[in-house]
Amino acid sequence: MKILIAEDNMTTRRILETILVKWNYDVISACDGNEAWEKLQEKDPPKLIILDWMMPGINGVEMCRRLRRADPVEPMYIILLTARDEKNDIVEGLGAGADDYIAKPFDKEELRARIDVGRRVVELQTALLEKEKLQVIFEMTGAICHELSQPMQAISGNSELMLMSIQKDNPLYQNVKTIKDQVDRMGDITRKLKRVTRYKTKDYINSKIIDLDSAATP
Repeated sequence: MKILIAEDNMTTRRILETILVKWNYDVISACDGNEAWEKLQEKDPPKLIILDWMMPGINGVEMCRRLRRADPVEPMYIILLTARDEKNDIVEGLGAGADDYIAKPFDKEELRARIDVGRRVVELQTALLEKEKLQVIFEMTGAICHELSQPMQAISGNSELMLMSIQKDNPLYQNVKTIKDQVDRMGDITRKLKRVTRYKTKDYINSKIIDLDSAATP
């Protein structure tokens, strides 16, 4: 998982980088608030963020306010790193949008514990977000299939009537039969789509597609 460190003190920043890389995080560093803000506007920004409270440019508390006002779609977890440990300061930081804080000089094991909590929260929120997205897709798919069913039934029924009135040796017979067979196949697909309740995939050329037979409830 990617993690952003925004810290103007080079020594502290290097210590954090070394520790986090050792813990297998993909570390992105910024030496001030402005640089950190720019990195957070890039595609696929870090979801774990460690912000120094007092740093040039945008300070940590203001950064929290900006990030929360931006209302990002993807979850993020913000830890304020601060030498200010008065109760009012902590309340201000959390009120600005920080999820947690850790005081300087920090204890390595405490830092690890707090980051682990942040990682678990982000992973849980990400999983819930994906579940919500899939639920929306399932609901939209069901609505579309419902709207398609009536015109497909009309085409199938009228094709059947045409087949009953055309001799099999008529060149049009096979054309109409092909239309009916394909519309009936589309009906079978939409019925399976309406029964989809889980996300199952299968290999298809160089990618994956939903496996309707496995994903649809019997």
